[in-house]
Amino acid sequence: MKYPGLYNSADVASNKQQATFLRLIRAEYVLLFLASVLSLDLSPSKAYFGVYAAVFLCSMGVLIFRSVTKPEQVWYQARALAESVKTLTWRFAMRAQPFDDARAADARADFRKLMESILDSNRHLGSALSGTDSASPQTTDQMMSIRDSPLKERKDLYLQRRICDQRKWYEKKARLNKRSAKVWMGLGIFAYALGFSFIVVRIADPAMPGWPTEPLIVIAASLIGWTQIKKFNELASAYTLTAHEIGLTADLITDANSDEAFSAAVNEAELAFSREHTQWVARQNN
Repeated sequence: MKYPGLYNSADVASNKQQATFLRLIRAEYVLLFLASVLSLDLSPSKAYFGVYAAVFLCSMGVLIFRSVTKPEQVWYQARALAESVKTLTWRFAMRAQPFDDARAADARADFRKLMESILDSNRHLGSALSGTDSASPQTTDQMMSIRDSPLKERKDLYLQRRICDQRKWYEKKARLNKRSAKVWMGLGIFAYALGFSFIVVRIADPAMPGWPTEPLIVIAASLIGWTQIKKFNELASAYTLTAHEIGLTADLITDANSDEAFSAAVNEAELAFSREHTQWVARQNN
């Protein structure tokens, strides 16, 4: 499916802001780790403490920049915009309500009005969307071609390109998030255990030179923090449930033998996609 230009712009903006947000988080963690190493007073020189102060200042600067620009908010909002356009596009191409008009011109008018409404409610994203795919048509030739095809062709296309593809995506993401949760949590526990062993050695023999635990504590806290930011466990559970829900909607699509039944089934499926994404945004904001 070739989506409208607004979808492409929102998708690019969302991916860009997500990458910016995660880079800033990683930068904070790296700078905090360097600060923890420098806090060990490895040198009495002024230059050493100058570097220490510079690292600490950079860490604070990254935090302030992230707090002011809020790239994560633009990420969530642009993604919500992209998903809204995507679901409208599929409803239009499948002739689902509210685009079930017999005349294509009437359906295009309804689509244009809803797109204008969505764009108007997301005008605050104007700077993030600038410089992206604004010249592409909002009603593509492929959308019109699919819309004009017979019911069976629309059903087959929707099952393969929307239902099956989306279900595979959720299943893949559920597996990846489940595995990532185990890996990152395991690394965090290992860092804590290593720091604990250093402390135990000093308890057994206080005179023995001990390894510094401060950098390990920062590493462990950063690993746990990364796990919480990425929300691996919550997403794995949510994506698994959504994949099952999509499987149920596939039966509705298959059993639809009229334009009216197919329209209702498509709207039911798109509602499931919209519901999952609304919950995703809510999880990210918490």
